[in-house]
Amino acid sequence: MTLSPLVNFIIGLAVLLLGRHLFWLFVAVAGFLLGVMVAPQLLPGQPDWIILLVALALGGVGAILAVVLQQIAVALAGFIFGGYALLSLLAALGLSVNPWEWLVYIIGGIIGAVLVLYLFDPALIGLSALAGATLIVEAVRLSGMVTLTPPFDLVLWVILFVVGIAFQAGLMLREPPERRRVRRRRIRSS
Repeated sequence: MTLSPLVNFIIGLAVLLLGRHLFWLFVAVAGFLLGVMVAPQLLPGQPDWIILLVALALGGVGAILAVVLQQIAVALAGFIFGGYALLSLLAALGLSVNPWEWLVYIIGGIIGAVLVLYLFDPALIGLSALAGATLIVEAVRLSGMVTLTPPFDLVLWVILFVVGIAFQAGLMLREPPERRRVRRRRIRSS
């Protein structure tokens, strides 16, 4: 199942620009994307609305986890986006990892989870910008309005990634330092 280009674009834009600021959104989107990727394999032959329902349920679980068990939820989101990002990056570079796709996903996931846990703000900004850029490029590709060939989709992805990092870092720098420390403490103590 693939999401409509408009849904991909809206979710991608929100995560690209606000992934760190609204980390519960980041975690919810991670759960939703996991549902979209996994549900077709777990429920083969099911209609798209059931796949979408499973994805929404996983997104809801992610949002609840983000509020109740913040550190676990953030690590899980880092794992999901890290695996998704590594697979997407290798695909954008034209590298096929077909028989080892699951292993590549796990490696990317571990890297993403570790980064988010130990470098919380910068990693959350980087991973959410990476995921947002990937979703937007995928939306543009799926829409068919613009044909993206391999060098141009990578250029668009890099531009979006840099814009996402710059925008979120700017938002973070405008926050008083004490507010960032309190938020980080609250998340790490969960």
